[in-house]
Amino acid sequence: MVRAMNEQSSPERRIVVGVDGSDQSRLALRWALRQAELTGATVQAVIAWHYPAMVGGYGWAPVPAMDAADFGEVAEKTLAAVLADEADPASSVRVTTSVVEGIAAQVLLEAANGAELLVVGSRGHGGFTGALLGSVSQHCAHLSPCPTVIVRAGAKE
Repeated sequence: MVRAMNEQSSPERRIVVGVDGSDQSRLALRWALRQAELTGATVQAVIAWHYPAMVGGYGWAPVPAMDAADFGEVAEKTLAAVLADEADPASSVRVTTSVVEGIAAQVLLEAANGAELLVVGSRGHGGFTGALLGSVSQHCAHLSPCPTVIVRAGAKE
């Protein structure tokens, strides 16, 4: 049985985009905002944070210098600053934000549940700058519950 959905009963179209403050994530955000404008979707800008680990005498231990509120606050400020720089306030695209404690790839994959699209930059703040894909974008490409767009530097805007 095929059931047509009218506009009132259709679920909200949502594009999830990972933002970490890097140039690549800024490109991904701009791409997601343009796509949302074309398709009538909303954009959910997601930033993940977690306690950094330091090597101690017997293994990994959380760094005690800052508490959870500090890390979450830094992430929230980063996301707000990127949105202020990249999103056009005159645009009709609705943008929501999510600041989530956790590993970036896992946070993005959870946020992508029910989304029509997941957008990430090809590289973030990670270590191997010469690699084509970063660990987060690679993880998302393999495990995303929805189509995934990986935006590379040098891509036409």
